[in-house]
Amino acid sequence: MKHKVSSTSSALAHEIAALRQATPADLKERWRALYGTEPPRHISRDLLIRALAYRIQEKALGGLKPSTRRLLARVASDSSARRSVRVAPQPALKPGTVLLREWHGTQHQVIVREDGIVFRGKPYKSLSEVAYRITGTKWSGPRFFGLKSNHEERGDGTV
Repeated sequence: MKHKVSSTSSALAHEIAALRQATPADLKERWRALYGTEPPRHISRDLLIRALAYRIQEKALGGLKPSTRRLLARVASDSSARRSVRVAPQPALKPGTVLLREWHGTQHQVIVREDGIVFRGKPYKSLSEVAYRITGTKWSGPRFFGLKSNHEERGDGTV
C-alpha cells in the first residue's frame, strides 16, 4: 500500500490517528517506507506507532533545527563515551553592557541591567520588547541588536 505524507493539519491528524487501527504488517510496511530500513525487531506496538507519528509529522512540518540535531548528537556521543554531558549556556549580557542600533537614521541605545533592559529611561524585560518598541513589528531582540547572526542554517547544519 502506498502512503503519501499530507501537509494539511486535519489530514495529518487523520493519518496519525489511523496508525492505531493499522495491523502490525501495515505498521512495519509504513516504517520501511518512512525510514528506509527494517523496523527494530523487538519494538513495542506503542513505540512503533509513536515513532511513525513523529516521522510523519517531521516529513510534513519539518524536523529539528540543524543546531538542535548537532547538540543532541554531541550529547549522545558524550554519554556513550561516558564523558560528562555539558551543554553550553546561551551567552548572557553583563549588567552595564550598552547596545547601540541605528534604525531608519536614528541611533538607539539600550543598557543592560541586573533586572532587565533600560531603553529611553524605561525598563523592559527583554531585547525583543525594545526591538518591537523601535520598529513597531515583532523581531528577535538579540538578532535586531546584532547578537545573533541573521544567516539561516541550511539543512546540513552549516551557515
